[in-house]
Amino acid sequence: MILSFGSVNLDLIATVERLPRAGETVLGPGYRALPGGKGANQALAARRAGAVAQLVGSVGRDAFAAPALAELAAAGVGLEHVVRHQTAPTGCALICVDSKGENQIAVALGANAELKAKHVPDALLTGETILLLQREVTPEESWSLARRAAARGARVLLNLAPCGEVPADVLRALDWLILNEGEAAELARAHGIGSDASEFAKALGIGVVATLGAEGIAACRGHERWRVPALAISPVDTTGAGDAAVGGFAAALDRGAPPEEALRWASVAGALACLTPGAQSSLPSEREIRDALPRLTPK
Repeated sequence: MILSFGSVNLDLIATVERLPRAGETVLGPGYRALPGGKGANQALAARRAGAVAQLVGSVGRDAFAAPALAELAAAGVGLEHVVRHQTAPTGCALICVDSKGENQIAVALGANAELKAKHVPDALLTGETILLLQREVTPEESWSLARRAAARGARVLLNLAPCGEVPADVLRALDWLILNEGEAAELARAHGIGSDASEFAKALGIGVVATLGAEGIAACRGHERWRVPALAISPVDTTGAGDAAVGGFAAALDRGAPPEEALRWASVAGALACLTPGAQSSLPSEREIRDALPRLTPK
């Protein structure tokens, strides 16, 4: 089972001719309200990739909660442990996108800031659980949960997005650390180690996955090394690519796939998510991933 502990948002995306300057109001023709948040996105990505998935998150008792959770409910993601906060609003990302595709984003955490490790019952943390963590909720709550999950035999995956500090003992409690090139460089500086996957893995004693965009994915664990190419595509929108890759990787591991196969699932899922606009609407199904896997050939 995949257990995602993380953020749930409703994204309000306004289209404008140009981005406003400080103190300025600009007008646009309309906006879209779309579900998001890395915790929700990755739970949905894993579910669509064929895994049983649960989300532990926090939303408000407001009009944004239902649309923020609608895609997950429709896909069969378990929502029994989503907290409905009495006073905090559902998290919201306020996004302006101009005619060139540039954007400005402000995120109001709302109920996401009220999510606690205690909201995850011990019964969900077993040797059959893969716990997915990100950094869009209070980090200390995620670190507390990582320690508890590892002690109970669950596998713990941390997608270090957005990047930030991680305690050394939490890093060593992980089974897999998933990050992109920029995040790897920032974490390397903080811990005084090299920024490629092999140096991370050697220093921390864990599995490390580095997403490389159009160059594919590199990973290592112990003395094992893998490099998986990217699927050849013409991208439309890369918004959901990272979350799709994490969900595909976790779903494959949950089925018992070896790391190299799980990395192939991650690479294909991430690429397919670039073919459709939006974060959650772009996440590919298990059938779509399986059908595309034969197209993934070594460079």
